[in-house]
Amino acid sequence: MQTLPTPTTTNIASTTPAFETTIQRRRTRPVKVGDVTIGGGYPVVVQSMINEDTLDIAGSVAAIRRLHEIGCEIVRVTVPSMAHAKALSEIKQKLKQTYQDVPIVADVHHNGMKIALEVAKHIEKVRINPGLYVFEKPDLNRTEYTTTEFDEIGEKIADTLKPLVISLRDQGKAMRIGVNHGSLAERMLFTYGDTPEGMVESALEFIRICESLDFHNIVISLKASRVPVMLAAYRLMAQRMDAEGMNYPLHLGVTEAGDGEYGRIKSTAGIATLLADGIGDTIRVSLTEAPEKEIPVCYSILQALGLRKTMVEYVACPSCGRTLFNLEEVLHKVRQATNHLTGLDIAVMGCIVNGPGEMADADYGYVGKTPGYISLYRGREEIKKVPQDQGVEELINLIKGDGRWVEPS
Repeated sequence: MQTLPTPTTTNIASTTPAFETTIQRRRTRPVKVGDVTIGGGYPVVVQSMINEDTLDIAGSVAAIRRLHEIGCEIVRVTVPSMAHAKALSEIKQKLKQTYQDVPIVADVHHNGMKIALEVAKHIEKVRINPGLYVFEKPDLNRTEYTTTEFDEIGEKIADTLKPLVISLRDQGKAMRIGVNHGSLAERMLFTYGDTPEGMVESALEFIRICESLDFHNIVISLKASRVPVMLAAYRLMAQRMDAEGMNYPLHLGVTEAGDGEYGRIKSTAGIATLLADGIGDTIRVSLTEAPEKEIPVCYSILQALGLRKTMVEYVACPSCGRTLFNLEEVLHKVRQATNHLTGLDIAVMGCIVNGPGEMADADYGYVGKTPGYISLYRGREEIKKVPQDQGVEELINLIKGDGRWVEPS
C-alpha cells in the first residue's frame, strides 16, 4: 500500500520550481536546405517523400508540387540509378519554370558513390544510409570482426565518402546521415548487435568522417519500425552528441508505420514523445498511403505540442448528461465554418459547468447555457446570448467584427 506524505504547512508554491508549459528544444546548429533551415531554433520542418519514379519527370514535378502546396517544406525523391540522378536536373528546372523552386533531398542507396556525386550537382541535400552506402559482402562463417578488419572497412568508407563530402561542403549543400534499424552494416551488427547502440555508432562513424573534412551541414536520423527502439536510439544519439560537443539537428520518424489510425498513432507515439523532450528538428510521418495524407498528421503533432500553429485549435468537452445540445453535430458545424482560419483557439462546450473555466485560454467560446440558447464568448468575456440555430452564424459575425476573419479560398 502506497504511503501518503505527511501534510505540512509549507507554502508549496514558494518552494517548488514552476513546471514549464512550453517545450524547451535541444539546441542544434542550423543546417540550410535551399531556403529552409533545419535546427538552430527554427520551427520544426515538415518533410515527406513522393512515390513517383524519378524518371517520370512530369509525374515527379506534379507530385512535388502537390506536397509543397499543402505544407511539405522539403520533399524527398528516390535515386536508384545514374539515370534517375540525371533526371533531377530536369525536375528542378521544370519546378522553377512551372511553379517555384522546392528544396529536394535525394535518397541514395546501395554503393551509391557515383550516383550521389551526380545528385549533389542538382539538389540541395543528399541522404545516405550508412548500412548500405558501402557494401560489405556477408561471410556466413564469420564469428567476429577483428579490430584491424573493422578499421580497414572504416578507412574504405572514409575514402569512398570523401568526394561526396567535399562536393557538398564546397557547394554549401547538406547531407542526411540516415541510419535504419533494419539495415545496419554487417560489422556494426557483429560488434554492437541489432541495437540502438549499433545505430548510434554507425551514425557517429559517418559524422566523424564529415568533421575530419570540415563539413558540418549534417542532419541525423535513426529510424526504426518499433517505437521503443526508435526512442532509445534518438535519446542515446542526443546524449552521445552532447558528450562529444556535437549539436547536429535530428530528423525524426517511425519507419514503416503502416496505414490508417494505427499508423498515425504509432508515428505520433514516437515523434511526439521525443519532441516533448525537446529532441527533434524535422519530422516525417511514414504512412502506407498517399504522401499527401502524411502532412496533416505532421502539423497536428506540431500543433498539439505548441511547436507550430497552422490551423484552428478546437477545444471541446466530451459531452455528458448536462450537455444542452448535440455537441458532436455542433462541433462539426463550427469546424466546417472556421477550419480555413489560422492561429485561433475556438471552444465548443456543452454546458456552463465546463464552459468559461475549461475554455479560459480560447479566443472564442460557444457554450450551452439554457435549453435552445447558447452564449458566445471572447476569451473569458460573455459577449451575447443567441438562439442555438443562429450560433454558428453569430460566432462568425463575432470573429468578423474583431477583424480576424478571412474568407475561405
